[in-house]
Amino acid sequence: MISECCDFKAVVPQTRSSIVMAKEVELQRVQRLLREAEGYLELQMPEQALAVLNRVDAEGPLPFETNYLLGMTQRTLDQHPEALASFGRASKHRPDDLNLLLGMAWCFKRVDQVEQSIAMLERAYKTHPEEAIVLYNLACYYALEGNKSKSLSWLGRALRMDGSYRELIPDESDFDSLRDDPDFQFVAGLRDPSGEPD
Repeated sequence: MISECCDFKAVVPQTRSSIVMAKEVELQRVQRLLREAEGYLELQMPEQALAVLNRVDAEGPLPFETNYLLGMTQRTLDQHPEALASFGRASKHRPDDLNLLLGMAWCFKRVDQVEQSIAMLERAYKTHPEEAIVLYNLACYYALEGNKSKSLSWLGRALRMDGSYRELIPDESDFDSLRDDPDFQFVAGLRDPSGEPD
């Protein structure tokens, strides 16, 4: 027989309430730490950001935000394989996030997996076709792969969408293999149709 001093109906709601309250406290703690880490990144202090992020459970209450920020921090520290692992965990929660896909493409390029970079950007293009940065980066990565026709096609589309990308071309080392090509010079706006330099 259960003692009358124990009312289980009163205990269960308290326990649920305690669990909800503990989850809310943990969520607030994680949000505060993520803001702190983000602040360190903005101040170009990635080591401090990483130290803060190491205090956050990657699969805790904000797994996308935690893993994405961890990946960005690792990317800043040139820890590209680690960044790709963090971005991979983040992609389980938001696979089509534009900034995530751009970050993954950037890291794949740095570990000499340009084909994977292109795959990430093509995925980004399917869900964000209005983003000129995706088209411009596709042009860059296809140039690295030696695919002139695809590079020029994506570059032309990117420049029609947002002409300000033309300003990046002179300093873009990804286009070095095409720099002296007349077709590239025409698409990039460095040469008029008659073949004369602009």
